[in-house]
Amino acid sequence: QVQLVESGGGLVQAGGSLRLSCSLSLRFRVVGWFRQAPGKEREGVAYIGVVNTETRYKDSVKGRFTISRENRREMVYLQMDSLQPEDTAVYYCAAGPTFSLDPDAYQYWGQGTQVTVTQ
Repeated sequence: QVQLVESGGGLVQAGGSLRLSCSLSLRFRVVGWFRQAPGKEREGVAYIGVVNTETRYKDSVKGRFTISRENRREMVYLQMDSLQPEDTAVYYCAAGPTFSLDPDAYQYWGQGTQVTVTQ
């Protein structure tokens, strides 16, 4: 059974940091982080190739967020620094075969973890 489990969300002040973790039950070609704010569509934040480590970021998080993976433990992380209120959203990890920031390219999803950034 395929399972993705996120953890590490929480409440933080602007300028602070959080590290999200995604635990996967299987190894996939690509793992991405996505977020969805209230009233907005889900959007891609970053992805990483689990074998070739190719990465890509949404423009607004470049230089602030870092995606990484630990294959031995089937874990993918999202280090989020210099958080801003506009980063507030439910964050999801997802897995699939395609290098893309389009949520529709991903087949398997976690349940999400809330990130709230206050002024």
